[in-house]
Amino acid sequence: MTRLATTRSPAQRPGAAAWLHAALSSAPLAAALAIGALHGPCRSDTPEPPAVTVYVVSHGWHSGIVVPAALAQAHDWPARREFAQAQYFEVGWGDRAYYQAADPGWWMGLRALLWPSPGVLHVVALPGPPQAAFPGAPLLAVRISHQGAQRLAASIAASHERAGPLPSAHTEALQARRLPDERGADGAPIAFGPALYGQGRFYASTERFHLFATCNVWVARRLRDAGLDLHPAFALTSGMLFAQLARHVPAPPAPAASAASVASGAPIVPAAD
Repeated sequence: MTRLATTRSPAQRPGAAAWLHAALSSAPLAAALAIGALHGPCRSDTPEPPAVTVYVVSHGWHSGIVVPAALAQAHDWPARREFAQAQYFEVGWGDRAYYQAADPGWWMGLRALLWPSPGVLHVVALPGPPQAAFPGAPLLAVRISHQGAQRLAASIAASHERAGPLPSAHTEALQARRLPDERGADGAPIAFGPALYGQGRFYASTERFHLFATCNVWVARRLRDAGLDLHPAFALTSGMLFAQLARHVPAPPAPAASAASVASGAPIVPAAD
């Protein structure tokens, strides 16, 4: 009788089980290494959004921020809807009564400094670059990141005070006298009169003005929201603010020496502005 040859199972062969287990265990690792070699190191293919240039302009004691109009549109500023043709917006901030007064006296200014009072935003639509809108005025260009620019625009948008529900008695009185509600719809920004110059408007602000929260301090706070290393408490005046901002503005390149000056060994004197 012919006996069929029998083959022992892997369990019956010494070391076979261990070899099979090792092979199966290493398969996922090998597959992962192969996929990684095909795709290369992990990295994001999305480019970093470009930085944004904003400006700070000085009007003597007062300063303002100039931002591209696209930032205002992205964060639904009311001025963007009203002045849709603007390329830039200059935003200032100050005491609500003093800033809008046609002829504010010294007493009004002193009262604004000593007693915390409601603030107001002064938004001016610029049809072109700020250098053309404010010729001769001190102006600093500051580069901030794309994310910082979004935070800056969002913080300015958040400063707008919006109309809330009126007391029922006030509403009934307006309806009885057939008078319009000048505060606008519930939740809408509260707008005041036209800007002091150019095309623009005043808007109510949720923030309060006082001696240690001036217009320059407000500008420093907004730029700090954008990521700049500023100390708003030490920016009470526009001069103090600009001194801090100078650290964030690249120095102009040194003037190139002429061939004649180099040859003669004469000292190089920068040209006067």
